[in-house]
Amino acid sequence: MNKIENKILMTGDEALARGAYEAGVLFASAYPGTPSTEILENISKYKEVISEWAPNEKIAFEACAGASIGGVRAVCAVKHVGVNVASDPLFTFAYTGVTGGMVLISCDEPGMHSSQNEQDNRNYAHFSKVPLFEPSNSQECLDMIKIAFDISEKYDTPVIIRVTTRVCHSKSLVKIGERIDIEIKPYKKNINKYLPVPSVSRNLRKKIEERMKKLKNFSENTELNYIEKSKNDSKIGVIVSGMSFNFAKEVFLDNATYLKLGFTNPLPDSLLDEFYRQVETVYVIEENDPIMQSWVERAGYECIGKPTFLPYGEMTPDVIRSAVYGEKLKQVEINTDLLVSRPPAMCSGCPHRGFFFELSKMSRKKDTIIAGDIGCYTLGFAEPYGTMDYIVCMGSSFSAAHGTQKAMEAAGKDTKVIGIMGDSTFFHTGMNSLVEVLYNNGKVICVILDNRITGMTGQQGNPGSGININLDASPEIDIENVVRALGAKNVERVNPNDLKKVRNVLEDAYSKDEPYVIITDWPCALKPMGERDYEKYGQDLFKTKYFVEEEKCIGCKSCIRVGCPSIAMIKDGKIATIDNSCVGCSICEQVCPTKAIQISDFKGLNNITQKKPDFFS
Repeated sequence: MNKIENKILMTGDEALARGAYEAGVLFASAYPGTPSTEILENISKYKEVISEWAPNEKIAFEACAGASIGGVRAVCAVKHVGVNVASDPLFTFAYTGVTGGMVLISCDEPGMHSSQNEQDNRNYAHFSKVPLFEPSNSQECLDMIKIAFDISEKYDTPVIIRVTTRVCHSKSLVKIGERIDIEIKPYKKNINKYLPVPSVSRNLRKKIEERMKKLKNFSENTELNYIEKSKNDSKIGVIVSGMSFNFAKEVFLDNATYLKLGFTNPLPDSLLDEFYRQVETVYVIEENDPIMQSWVERAGYECIGKPTFLPYGEMTPDVIRSAVYGEKLKQVEINTDLLVSRPPAMCSGCPHRGFFFELSKMSRKKDTIIAGDIGCYTLGFAEPYGTMDYIVCMGSSFSAAHGTQKAMEAAGKDTKVIGIMGDSTFFHTGMNSLVEVLYNNGKVICVILDNRITGMTGQQGNPGSGININLDASPEIDIENVVRALGAKNVERVNPNDLKKVRNVLEDAYSKDEPYVIITDWPCALKPMGERDYEKYGQDLFKTKYFVEEEKCIGCKSCIRVGCPSIAMIKDGKIATIDNSCVGCSICEQVCPTKAIQISDFKGLNNITQKKPDFFS
């Protein structure tokens, strides 16, 4: 963080974390997911806050709800699809209300930069009848989350803060303050508030409507919703919230009067009436769903919104300018023929590579359908592997594969169906997915790619990695023991870098007409390594380097086909070469038909001389 004129340059995620700290939050929980991950990572830097990674978003929300009931302020931060997982406790907690303030941060992804779908979680606020804040920059992130905790306690409700990728990851100057010490509220048993059996819930349902009326009055009077008048008496009006406010101002500049909304559930009807008395032509600019547009139209006003502005993607200045004026700003022209396509790829030494390499060969020989899941291993769908046919959602691969298997049987087809998920996904919702297969006598090959970390979101710990958010040692849940405890009989743990072993296990799995669980076991090369890792995998872990003996290389490109970014072809594509990013997984050596790929005499950390992996001996 850079200090400028007594202010600090912060991303929205950093500012939300700082605001939670200043608001006196005592408990924070989350499951990592872009663009929300950095919120809890930054909260964990404040030692006054108990910060925890949860196995999934539902559990994170429930832990925060429990902390709130226990009398402390709590915050839960998840990406937009994580709110789907957390929605069950959200809707109930909206009924019961809080003791200590409770805030749910929903990080949405207009444009789907790193997500499988594009959904507008403002709908959750309307659906669950809880107040909603939409900051448009980092300062508002810090300020609004502090106000959100006050609103939560004053109106006895959980609160949602909705931010988007551009707010989460863009930086702006923030004036920070000091932490306030919030007295822990004493726990009082109150079954008429916190035990929502039907007789209780009917009364709580009435309370929600009374609460929304009070929040409506707050929305009409809060400084978070305001009119910013045009400096040249323009009759153009723009209704906007969140990052779209910044995008709109780049297009309209001072040539519009803005109704800037920061508190958006419920919306301020009286302020809308006042706004329309000042303008003639009104644009409603919002990303994704026409929520504010519908509000304006229900109030009886005309506006220009969807479909003039697309119902998907980001409302960037170019998108707005094109929709309003039919033009874009001039840009530097480039020759697109010179651009090199750089699709995402598995890292050098990725433990998933060996498994996907062998599975790709096996699945092409035999009738196979492969259900994937959410994680960096999703890249197994791409070339050179092509080992994924569909994905439903996180933790779905085994249960979805089970359904596909049943469909194939009904169609009279002898198709082998495989489900693939990672270790963090297994702990997220994959265990129930596996139970579906085992309980219902399925025949799916269930693959758990255990790289001992939550890889895609930046190497966060999970219940099987043995480290918590502070990188302290924590109990390590053994996946194989869990799988066997659930009732799986055919279970094989394999080093995915040992291609022969992977091949043999896959052949065995294909031969069985009953559930089969394969657990690949090798750490992510980017994982923070601890003593337990070196004890388990050897002191030479990720210290080996390989090189190509040019005189032996025949340019067959067998090594290129494993898809490692450390390998390239030189000398007019006739000779392979391995760069310094190699971490010694040995897969390229195993596929080289001429033994041109050899371990270098590179001395690793602590001057440890390299040795071949045990499976070569």
